[in-house]
Amino acid sequence: MAILNVLNYPDSRLHKIASIVEVVDSEIKAIIKDMTETMYAAPGIGLAATQVDFHKRIIIVDISEKQNDLIVLINPEIFRTDGFQESEEGCLSVPGIYEKVKRASLIKVKALNIKGETFELEVDGKISICIQHEMDHLMGKVFVEYLSPLKKNRIKSKMIKRNKKSVAI
Repeated sequence: MAILNVLNYPDSRLHKIASIVEVVDSEIKAIIKDMTETMYAAPGIGLAATQVDFHKRIIIVDISEKQNDLIVLINPEIFRTDGFQESEEGCLSVPGIYEKVKRASLIKVKALNIKGETFELEVDGKISICIQHEMDHLMGKVFVEYLSPLKKNRIKSKMIKRNKKSVAI
């Protein structure tokens, strides 16, 4: 296993739309293991393959405090939503930035697990927010794009400065 490089906003690769996973093979399982190690090391509660420059429809989430409740969703599709909730979100691709975003409160999602088996999941609360956030990444969308143009531009400028400093070091 390896810790992968997480792309930082506004990297254009974060806007690439992920393609369908045709077969859950050893390559897909290996990237999921590396993504898991990367997410836990960050530490984070969710990660999309897009964030590590692997543009396939894979997300992982684990909102448990002990990092022992990993959910793998391959080719996830939300097929039902209900209600709305607003919550503060952060992102491993936008480190140090936290802003309120509105999302569905309850979602029902269909996906493949790491064995390639179809399953459905109905969730609400924090896990619902996390799954929606990560699924946005698969569609090339970063959470700051829900914000006003002014906030989005401030964050973009801040991230560009931060990214330049880290490259210069």
